[in-house]
Amino acid sequence: MNGGTTPTASAARDSASQSATGRVTRRGLLSVGAGAAAVGLVAGAGGAHAMDRAASVSGQGSGGGNGVVPFRGAHQAGIITPAQDRMHFVALDVVTKDPNELRAMLAEWTRAAERMVAGEQAAPGGVVGGGPYQAPADTGEAYDLDASGLTITIGYGPTLFDDRFGLGSRRPVALQPLPAFAGDQLEDARSGGDLCIQACADDPQVAVHAVRNLIRLGFGTVAVRWSQLGFGRTSSTSRAQRTPRNLFGFKDGTSNIKAEDTEDLDRHVWVHPGDDPGRGWMAGGTYLVARRIRMHIEVWDRTSLAEQQDVIGRDKAEGAPLGRKGEFDAPDFHRTGTDGQPAIPVRAHVRLAHESQLGGIRILRRGYNFTDGSDGLGHLDAGLFFVAFMRDPHHQFVPMQRALAAKDGLNEYVEHTGSALFAVPPGLSAGLNWADQLFAP
Repeated sequence: MNGGTTPTASAARDSASQSATGRVTRRGLLSVGAGAAAVGLVAGAGGAHAMDRAASVSGQGSGGGNGVVPFRGAHQAGIITPAQDRMHFVALDVVTKDPNELRAMLAEWTRAAERMVAGEQAAPGGVVGGGPYQAPADTGEAYDLDASGLTITIGYGPTLFDDRFGLGSRRPVALQPLPAFAGDQLEDARSGGDLCIQACADDPQVAVHAVRNLIRLGFGTVAVRWSQLGFGRTSSTSRAQRTPRNLFGFKDGTSNIKAEDTEDLDRHVWVHPGDDPGRGWMAGGTYLVARRIRMHIEVWDRTSLAEQQDVIGRDKAEGAPLGRKGEFDAPDFHRTGTDGQPAIPVRAHVRLAHESQLGGIRILRRGYNFTDGSDGLGHLDAGLFFVAFMRDPHHQFVPMQRALAAKDGLNEYVEHTGSALFAVPPGLSAGLNWADQLFAP
């Protein structure tokens, strides 16, 4: 398999490579387990896992290209983790009617997810386990890759809490389907879902590998409803990150809640124990709203700079609110221009989405750009995969989106083609898995 190289030599080679580069790859972990006795390394996947954890970044940091983000904690990773560069998001329908099969899958998903975010393969043995006459325990496309800051976040849709699995009494009060919004062009094939998985990483192959292997493990229990690949984050979730740009070329998410804003997170993002009496299992969790927003790139690209800036409410180069100089200057909605009109137009996106115009409403945005080929008519099928986390979607996202749908000048250039809402439970403590958490009495 390795050109005649013995397991011991392979392990030594991978160990030397790891020492020289600081990388811990899935191949290296497998080789270390095979040849540890000969080279004096910690034996087994458990030992390699421990080494990865010892080298992992603290808190919820992505740790750059090679970092390991802790899987367990008060909150799931992938929410306030510094936004990675790539994302693979998938919504699934549960096709089994047996709650025991769903429980078994969620328990197996937990084990596999914890291994993969640590830079390991999805299951012990990985690409070679089971021998040549059995399907590999790992699909193998991330075999030579490191953890790449991988996070795996799970969520549950409203439809999971119907009468199929006895979960009706555990359905969070806030987990009600989103209402229709003016201008929506939603496609059923891009909306809804019983479950969701959000995998983010600094390497696209690592993110795709994570989703692919969880789907593989769920074969016969779940089926893919829709999925979305994303690149180039459109929001910063840490003050250490620069503000990125969306496909319209404007800085996006300047005023986003950051991981360092603990009071704002507590107020606007994390569910409190008293929010849902009798359903305390969601305390410390949050709600995820996903919207697939197609941007009419070709129309926008023929629009004047002045019009673009008026639609957004910021200047394109620096990202400053119109009438101000710096990106992080507070927008002045009372300021007027030389023509006596508001410097930031009344239909500007920045004005309508600002907390001062929404009674203090804020959300944590974590979206990505996407390009899904063409629409067959000579136009790019591209835009923003909007992902946001919040404490109560019906008191935060719904009034915000209603205001935008009614007045936002940006509506001329975008359309919403997909929509979904998921309850994202809190993080897992030691020894707990997703099945125990969801089905606990």
